[in-house]
Amino acid sequence: MSKNNQPTTIVIFGATGDLTQRKLIPGLFSLFCKGLLPDRFAIVGFSRTDWSDDDFRQQMLAGMEELAPEMLNEAKWPDFAPHLHYLPGDATEPAAYDTLQTRLTELEDGSANRLYYLSTAPRFFEPIVTLLGEAGMVAAAESESETAVWRRVVIEKPFGHDLASAQALNQVVHAVLNEDQIYRIDHYLAKETVQNLLVFRFANTMFEPIWNRNFIDHVQITVAETVDVGHRADYYDQSGVMRDMFQNHLMQLLALVAMEPPAAFDADAIRDEKVKTMRAIRPLTTAEICRQTVRAQYEGYRDTEGVATDSETATYAALELYIDNWRWRGVPFYLQSGKALAHKVSEIIVQFKEPPHMMFTIPPDEPIPANYLALCLQPHEGFHQRIELKEPGRAVKLRSVDMDFRYEALFQPESVPEAYETLLNNALEGDATLFTRGDGIEAAWRIIDDVLAAWQSDKAPPVVSYAPGSWGPDEAAELLGKKRRRWHHGCVSQ
Repeated sequence: MSKNNQPTTIVIFGATGDLTQRKLIPGLFSLFCKGLLPDRFAIVGFSRTDWSDDDFRQQMLAGMEELAPEMLNEAKWPDFAPHLHYLPGDATEPAAYDTLQTRLTELEDGSANRLYYLSTAPRFFEPIVTLLGEAGMVAAAESESETAVWRRVVIEKPFGHDLASAQALNQVVHAVLNEDQIYRIDHYLAKETVQNLLVFRFANTMFEPIWNRNFIDHVQITVAETVDVGHRADYYDQSGVMRDMFQNHLMQLLALVAMEPPAAFDADAIRDEKVKTMRAIRPLTTAEICRQTVRAQYEGYRDTEGVATDSETATYAALELYIDNWRWRGVPFYLQSGKALAHKVSEIIVQFKEPPHMMFTIPPDEPIPANYLALCLQPHEGFHQRIELKEPGRAVKLRSVDMDFRYEALFQPESVPEAYETLLNNALEGDATLFTRGDGIEAAWRIIDDVLAAWQSDKAPPVVSYAPGSWGPDEAAELLGKKRRRWHHGCVSQ
């Protein structure tokens, strides 16, 4: 991380919400403690709650004590707190922006950069961006030189509800902002292990030559949660796992695993390759989607307050996708995610092909062992390679063992920044590598829209059930079992 020392103001819309207390203020405070915020900076909360500056400071301190105590440095908080300010207002009212502009001008007392963070419900994204534009609050100099000030806007997910709404939102923000001013956030991309995917692939010559259809049998991407929908039932029943997890997190992980080497390690080059990869995903017919997808609900979901009694919203899904390009032709990518599952884990399994000829004797009911690479994103961050070795003794008996790298074994926990800390720092630095571009958002939605449309057709696969605390429905295992494959959870026991 690096430091930009130009005076900077960070405006948080929806500042009284949970995200501000849980992630944004802790992330900014950590940057402050590390000396990575400018010498002159202000953080201005904006929301309808009638708070004063002191109220805001007290609430943010209480939030850190409750939600992020491990990030609270009590000795440095008194130096940080005076930089916190608050202005009550309605983000849908044009007059509120005149008041906000006046307050910001008073605080800045001269030229300053501005980062606007939209930590609000998605329905407020369009009016906030539009009104910022009408108030002249996002117009920046033509170039971001050392003397020019910049204006940037961070937009939380979800970015749209489907392809049409994402395209409409892109039109609105592009009418006001240049693409290089827009930072669409996906916190999964800021996890250290996700960022390390590019280094792992492109800085190690032992992997890149075999990262293709000639050596890889298939790829599995799993993002599993142990929690149920809880208090989010009203939102979740309108969204479901496809919109909540697949369109953003899983599609981004797929793109990073499968993308071609970028020409340079910069935002445009990396995002160009990610978009190319998503555009190469094979379009599926309704019949194919119904054969290659599983949708399910955990038992008891429809009894949750806020859920329709006849709801067909999926809390679990599994997909089989193919990327039609030279590298991946014929290699299936299996994606699964769900709530109320056995373990909280995010992992990528790269399953290599079986040995073409097995000269060693193995029991007839056991599969031929094949190597796999497990990329563990959480909770046991690291990588491990599954290989075969001979057990000691006269007989040739194979045993699967792992070669491991774990972050916790090599790095101190405090040296690994939290995802939002990384994203906030990158937005302040103008590094959009870990943020999603407009065409990338739309490419992902095209895939998810096709699946959701098929699920609404008369050929839709049934909504099956699974027991809370399991790994999902039997039909998900059958999806892989058709081709003698099975789900791996190589990161759970690490």
